[in-house]
Amino acid sequence: MADTPLRALVADDEEPALAELVYLLQRDERIGPIETASNGPDALKLLQATDFDVVFCDIKMPGLDGIDLARVLSKFVKPPQIVFVTAYDEHAVAAFELEATDYVMKPVRAERLGEAVRRVVSTGGPLVVQSPEETDDETIPVELAGVTRFVQRSTVRYVEAQGDYARLHTGQNSHLVRVPLSTLEERWRDAGFTRIHRSTLVALAHVDEMRVDGGRCAVRVGEDWLPVSRRHTRELRDLLVRSTSLRG
Repeated sequence: MADTPLRALVADDEEPALAELVYLLQRDERIGPIETASNGPDALKLLQATDFDVVFCDIKMPGLDGIDLARVLSKFVKPPQIVFVTAYDEHAVAAFELEATDYVMKPVRAERLGEAVRRVVSTGGPLVVQSPEETDDETIPVELAGVTRFVQRSTVRYVEAQGDYARLHTGQNSHLVRVPLSTLEERWRDAGFTRIHRSTLVALAHVDEMRVDGGRCAVRVGEDWLPVSRRHTRELRDLLVRSTSLRG
């Protein structure tokens, strides 16, 4: 995909926002033909008739909103990637669950949109709701008592599987997100997370101690001791040695 310009669909019911987004995308050499739609149903008609690589869509649109449109597209045999472009952050959890490629906040800056295109070209990295400082740390939207909050990946010490969900453990709290542990393992491997048990991922940077007693291995993360399965013990020891030498 990186060598071929992306065929894009832009959907937004506000004409000025639609025109601005098209203008910015036209200036990106990675973007090829662009078609537009002013509402969800029109966007769906175009998507059923044409193969698009990516859809840049608003969320609050008449007829069929962006979240519902994305749910329909997820049923396609070959769904396009989705980049939400919106002025509202309360839908970030739903976007994360739908595995959207990116979630860009309005007003859209050219640099931020360029980063979204880069994620599309690389076949969709993990969803990142970035702060204004544009740090490399991933931000995970979570719901707590009906309120959407944002947890920095760097504060997550370990993750436990709970069915199709995962529980993120930070220093003081834990947060349940509807993402399988296997998905987070793949997404966060390069960020220093590794599996130590079939139901546990741990952040190497937060491991304080490793202990082997009677053939059983465990690591201490803060005040919590986490069991390490036999099949992961040697790999974990090697990773900890390497990460310690790099920090030193």
